[in-house]
Order: sequence, then C-alpha cells, then structure tokens
Amino acid sequence: MSPKPLIAITSKKILAKAWGSLTEYVFDYLHSDGGQTSIKREVYDHGSAAAILLLDPDQRLITLVRQFRLPPHLNGNDPMMLEVCAGLLDGDTPEVCAKKEAVEETGIAPRDIVFAFDIYASPGSLTEKVSCFIGFYGEADRIGAGGGLDHEDEDIEIVTIRYDQALPMIASGAIIDAKTVALIQHAALSGHFG
Repeated sequence: MSPKPLIAITSKKILAKAWGSLTEYVFDYLHSDGGQTSIKREVYDHGSAAAILLLDPDQRLITLVRQFRLPPHLNGNDPMMLEVCAGLLDGDTPEVCAKKEAVEETGIAPRDIVFAFDIYASPGSLTEKVSCFIGFYGEADRIGAGGGLDHEDEDIEIVTIRYDQALPMIASGAIIDAKTVALIQHAALSGHFG
C-alpha cells in the first residue's frame, strides 16, 4: 500500500447545495519528490450508495433495470440505461440498502447476498463510494411488482437476460454503467455464471 499523500486544505467554498452539494476545494499537495502544488478542484457529494446484481442460478438469468438518466442524454448517448439495482444509503447499511433497492426496483427479495467489492466510479470529482453485492434469487423470491417508487419519480423497466448475454452486451455497448459492468465482470470471473 502506498503512503497517504500529504495535503493541507486551504479553502473550502460551497458552490451549490440541493440534492447534493458541489464544493470547491483549494489544497496544497506535497509531491513524492518534495515539491508542493496548490490545486483547485470541485467535488460533488450526495452520499454513498449500494448496488446489487441479481442472479438466478437455476435459470442462469440476471435481472437488471432500465431507467432514464439525464447525464448520458446530455452527452448524446441513449439515456435509457441498463443497470443493476442501486440507491443511496440514506442512513442504512450497504447490505440493507441493496436488499431494499432490489425489492423496490424489481420486486425480488434475494435469498442470499454476497459482498463483492467497494468501488468509486469517478474518484476525481465524486465522493460517492458504492458497495457492490451479488444477490441470488429464484422464482419464489419474486414478492412484488417492482418498478421503483412513485414518490421518487422512478419509472423503472425490469429486464431479465441470460448469463451468456451479459458480457457480449458490455462489449457491444448495450451496458455501459460502471457499477453494472464491474459487477457482471466480477460475477463471471468469480465463477457465479457457472
């Protein structure tokens, strides 16, 4: 493990505060060669999250969700992103959050959950750390309709694909969400796809 860099925050200014906060930081960074630089960065913080890849090992299926995302739209990409279930922690533990999001978004209550890894999707500008899980389910674990929560303006389509479709969908660009790509690749490398 590399040593922690030495920094001293010299100023902090909140630029915007709504759903999350955008803060400008100025800090002195001490380089490994002994030099020092003053750096200015904007950091967005809306809390950390949990994500869960739902696997049906008997049927060899993955359940994902598709929903509108504004940033891809602004970049000229298809805004209807295919993703694993995920949500902000909002005071819950990551495991509790992952289970709750699975039920809200897909109606599936996974019977077993395994921690996979923590990930920062964009550590250069976002504080969000996503705790990632794999959740195993069968037909008996479908306890609701899913589709998200109306009061959170969620309009979620439930999408079920075969294991053998997942990696090719990443290669073709049909799945480009970072947490989803990482969880699918982790599941394949860990032998969860059999």
